[in-house]
Amino acid sequence: LGDSNGIRVGDWVMAIGNPFGLGGSVTAGIVSARGRNIHAGPYDDFIQTDASINKGNSGGPLFNLDGQVIGINTAIYSPSGGSVGIGFSVPSNIAKTVIADLKEFGRTRRGWLGVRIQEVSEELAETLGLDSPRGALVTSVAEDGPAADAKVENGDVIISFNGRDVPEMRKLPRIVAETEVGKSVDMVVWRKGKEKILKVKVGELEEAEKDGSVLAQDNTPQPTSAQTVKELGIELGELNDELRERFGLKEDQKGIVITDIVTDGPAAEKGIRAGEVILEVNQKEVSTLSEVRALVKEAKVKDDGKKSVLLLVDGQQGIRFVVVTFEAQ
Repeated sequence: LGDSNGIRVGDWVMAIGNPFGLGGSVTAGIVSARGRNIHAGPYDDFIQTDASINKGNSGGPLFNLDGQVIGINTAIYSPSGGSVGIGFSVPSNIAKTVIADLKEFGRTRRGWLGVRIQEVSEELAETLGLDSPRGALVTSVAEDGPAADAKVENGDVIISFNGRDVPEMRKLPRIVAETEVGKSVDMVVWRKGKEKILKVKVGELEEAEKDGSVLAQDNTPQPTSAQTVKELGIELGELNDELRERFGLKEDQKGIVITDIVTDGPAAEKGIRAGEVILEVNQKEVSTLSEVRALVKEAKVKDDGKKSVLLLVDGQQGIRFVVVTFEAQ
């Protein structure tokens, strides 16, 4: 097995396999791309090659010019069913960790952090004070998980893990999965305009799945009447039995419910819908309508020219951060 991290786009490679039952077929080509995400799972990091790969090639080796296996042929893109010059291989360095786990434990073991994350857009980066869109934005933290033990907070942006930069959200699950289970590592997060180093002990994903570890919610606040926040174009209500039943919310849901929305308002333009729940405003938890209104008012009087709020919203799309801009009224 060779070092798949050492290959470059344009390097020559050779594939050996059993296409259509024709055993021992050899094809040659180049590396077309690295780090391809083909939406096969959360750990996608495929090598793309134009060496002919067809049905029956799966599991076959992809060699470099030194005769080292740098990939395991896995998938093709093929509207016709045959090779169109777009094939994908699992990098050998990923295979090495799987092989080592199978030898030692008889099963695969993946690192687990215990967070839900989302992509950092340009708008979110600007709002959070990041110099560029990078990292993975934490939307919620699993109770009793490794991240919770490390004091990770909602709104943290994970920009480095175990000495490896996190240039985009989808890179983090793979980096964590490849980290040795039980190892304590440094994790750099961006929190309220500053970098902060946290020490986290990596958990095991398979054990967490077996235990049924979930992201828990706190107790609900007391109900009061609904109010309109004109700046955002939404009507809000504090949680009560009627709203839980009306929008199908769980008993342990927390936050402020969006009861109605102006169809052409600022919140609606960002895809926010009635029935979703606001958990935070500008990275501060909210449990009352007055807290929401105060934080929106605070955003209105800023002198930096920005009239926007960062909302943490829980809805049909899961928990996510949304930047809502508005006109000062």
